[in-house]
Amino acid sequence: MTTLQGPAQRLTIIVGESDTVEHRPLYTEIVHRAHAAGLAGATVLRGIEGFGASQQIHTSRLLSLSEDLPVSIVIVDAEERISAFLPEVEELVTEGLVMVDDVRVVRHVGRRPAP
Repeated sequence: MTTLQGPAQRLTIIVGESDTVEHRPLYTEIVHRAHAAGLAGATVLRGIEGFGASQQIHTSRLLSLSEDLPVSIVIVDAEERISAFLPEVEELVTEGLVMVDDVRVVRHVGRRPAP
């Protein structure tokens, strides 16, 4: 089990919920690749409203615009591991926002696997 403490980086990727890669949701592909790369963890958060470079507002309040809500994928790991993973993200994300910022991990504890 990988644990983190102290200086790290947060990779945040914001894409549309309907974005796909080879008929699979883009956010799923990113999470599975992060897992295969051995990164410490990833979380997908679904937005309820937002807009991006296209300036089109997407919101869960209007049925016609709720088909492509914003989705954020957040990954935190050591700087060198995030840097090594970035080329895969850049290859996958053709529309969206990719950000990296420095963070300090205070506590990172997982559950122990069942025997």
